[in-house]
Amino acid sequence: MSQQPSDTVFQEWHDNQALAEQMIPMIGSLYRHNNVVTTLYGRSLFNRSVIRILKDHRFVRKVEGTELSVQDTFPLVKAMTELNLGPAHVDVGKLGVAFKKQGGGDAVAFLRRELEEIVDAHDANGNNGEPKDVVLYGFGRIGRILARVLVEKAGGGNLLRLRAIVVRGRGDIAKDLEKRASLLRRDSVHGPFDGTISVDAEARTITANGNVIQVIYADSPAEVDYTAYGIDNAVVVDNTGIWRDEAGLGQHLECKGVAKALLTAPGKGDIKNIVYGINHDDIAADDSILSAASCTTNAIVPVLKVLNDEFGVEHGHVETVHSYTNDQNLIDNYHKGDRRGRSAPLNMVLTETGAAKAVAKALPEFAGKLTGNAIRVPTPNVSMAILNLRLEKETDAEALNDFLRRMSIGSAYQKQIDYVDSPEVVSTDFVGNRHAGIVDAKATIANGKNAVLYVWYDNEFGYSCQVVRILQHMSNVHFLKLPRASA
Repeated sequence: MSQQPSDTVFQEWHDNQALAEQMIPMIGSLYRHNNVVTTLYGRSLFNRSVIRILKDHRFVRKVEGTELSVQDTFPLVKAMTELNLGPAHVDVGKLGVAFKKQGGGDAVAFLRRELEEIVDAHDANGNNGEPKDVVLYGFGRIGRILARVLVEKAGGGNLLRLRAIVVRGRGDIAKDLEKRASLLRRDSVHGPFDGTISVDAEARTITANGNVIQVIYADSPAEVDYTAYGIDNAVVVDNTGIWRDEAGLGQHLECKGVAKALLTAPGKGDIKNIVYGINHDDIAADDSILSAASCTTNAIVPVLKVLNDEFGVEHGHVETVHSYTNDQNLIDNYHKGDRRGRSAPLNMVLTETGAAKAVAKALPEFAGKLTGNAIRVPTPNVSMAILNLRLEKETDAEALNDFLRRMSIGSAYQKQIDYVDSPEVVSTDFVGNRHAGIVDAKATIANGKNAVLYVWYDNEFGYSCQVVRILQHMSNVHFLKLPRASA
């Protein structure tokens, strides 16, 4: 195989950079003005750097076995800006591959056919939907990541809109506001906030990328009247974990301006535990209190679902290797849970997890099939679930991995299941990953009906993305996903 001259390769790289640079404002305009989210095999192109866009194009070769460059997708993105598109998630990668296979041609005519449902569907008067108010009750680890994701996904302003956060008062309000803004601005795990943040102490607001967020000080839900801040029909996301049953979470519904409540922890009693992508269709219009389950449940349920559908699962054990959380102690101190009082950064702590039993709340067919334990380890973020399963059908590692790879790139679960086959990846490589879980193919073991799978997950960011997906569903913020699977 002959090699291209180095000058040719270098010039091609520069040409591709130039095209990616031209694509960025087009992608931004489609997002802000049309609420069109452009993706490349599930990977969002919005707010990405030139290099990131080029890397995402390289990813396509792993999916299709062929290269896709910005030279293939640029004409399509440019044509999309001319078609007055309505709201949708549009996979430019899949369109690019199809366009390339047909030999190119008229990009506008091609898109009019493939995107027929949204062509000329944009309402310039802003009638494509009213913004849905969201309130974060609590502003800890998950609360701040949710704030980042919600601000990023504000789009043209008529989608989900983060309107307020509720926290307890800490004396000097001006100083408290600055500290909370600083925690949003800088994060030791997830890095700096992508944008600008300012504080108005008099108005008690934090403004993040143009989103004015009211900071409300209260010691209980009963103290808050959201309508006093112009907030109405809101979904309150409770990040505190203080209340997990209907009686406790029902306090939010008694507040003026609140329509629904969503818990970012496993719910108790009859509260539906939702894993988006698996059982979100169980959400009824009159469901006013829901749970987003746990980060671990979100990580393992999609993988278990597809495995059960394809191979059948007789029984199994789930072992989670979980990063420490702020529920643990920096040094040895009292904790009501066994072993949890021991120093988190100095020890591996064997403890319990409810994730195995919680699987059955999303997948009833798993009732009584799984056991589980957890080991808390001295890392601040990214965890792993080890699934030791007995299958109904025989398989091997190659077939199992090929199936999971296909699920990660072209199925209804591609936002929940990611896949990696590098022998060099470690936990920090998955910080910021937006999937519920990432299958580590190199670690897969399968022999007949016995299988062991290793599933990484960002227990903060990946979980928060799942929470936002539930929020969108609860708020009737739905997008067409184009092209259709048959395209």
